[in-house]
Amino acid sequence: MNHRNKIYFASDFHLGSYPLENSRQREQAIISWLDFIKNDAAELYLVGDIFDFWFEYSTVVPKGYIRFLGKLAELADLGVKITLFKGNHDMWMFGYLQEELGAEIVSNEKIITLNGKRFYIHHGDGLGPGDRKYKFLKKIFRSRFCQWLFARLHPNLGIGIATRWSKHSRIANNNEEVFLGEDREWLIIYAKELLKGEHVDYFIFGHRHLPYDKQLADNSRIINLGEWINYSTYAVWDGEQLTLEKWNSGK
Repeated sequence: MNHRNKIYFASDFHLGSYPLENSRQREQAIISWLDFIKNDAAELYLVGDIFDFWFEYSTVVPKGYIRFLGKLAELADLGVKITLFKGNHDMWMFGYLQEELGAEIVSNEKIITLNGKRFYIHHGDGLGPGDRKYKFLKKIFRSRFCQWLFARLHPNLGIGIATRWSKHSRIANNNEEVFLGEDREWLIIYAKELLKGEHVDYFIFGHRHLPYDKQLADNSRIINLGEWINYSTYAVWDGEQLTLEKWNSGK
């Protein structure tokens, strides 16, 4: 019998982003990674922007990703607990993936304790100083009224609008990400501010796209999971240590 004792974290797959041929290749790499972890994974946390766009109509979801979703279903059937975070690209998750996979859907942060260590997990969008325009838009897009209005659009129109929008995103343009320094990285600023009022052993974020593992204090670290277009990075907790690793599909 397989011993399931590891917890995996990944984010920013951006499945469905342009060009679509690259998205399909990325999906295959992600599936090979899921095959690799399925024998020892107890839990899988997918920390937002798994899809470049996602909206659940009452009877329709975006087409595609069938191999990826099938692999998640396989993991769920094996007993792996799956937690999905809403990102800024796939914030319109409702009940479909919960019903099909038994997944927990998280809208904002989730705080968990593992072997006495406290983890703060969030996609990362809208945190820290600045970016007021996005924070305002996030409130609108997450409002029930906005979701109700969008659901009135025929799926061909609604998903078509979102697809055209994604062609202009930073992930579609593959903009180079560089580390700005701890005094300018907004997620590090946010984490340090939070540490003034409570203890967290590990902060785990996505959204930033640049993978990094930084020490914040003697007993606190921040890990950004990166994305799967350029980096294919993920984190794994083995019960004692949290490490940031890179997937090589040739394993």
